[in-house]
Amino acid sequence: MSADAVLAGVADVARAHLDWEGPVRREMRLVEDLELDSLRLFTLAAEIENYFRVNLYEDEEGELLTVGDLVDLIRSKVDRG
Repeated sequence: MSADAVLAGVADVARAHLDWEGPVRREMRLVEDLELDSLRLFTLAAEIENYFRVNLYEDEEGELLTVGDLVDLIRSKVDRG
């Protein structure tokens, strides 16, 4: 799956489940730029798992600082199948 397709999916999830109305770009920071607190981060993780049919693990989530980090992690999981 292409990075652009994953980014579009992340944007879809953010808009549908986090009421995000702005653009979603790879360089955006999850907490600071998308204004995610712990509950909203949990919601994002759960909905990403549902949307892409992947599992995100707690130790992986701690390494995610930007939307680009999330896109790369999702791509690696989707590509592994």
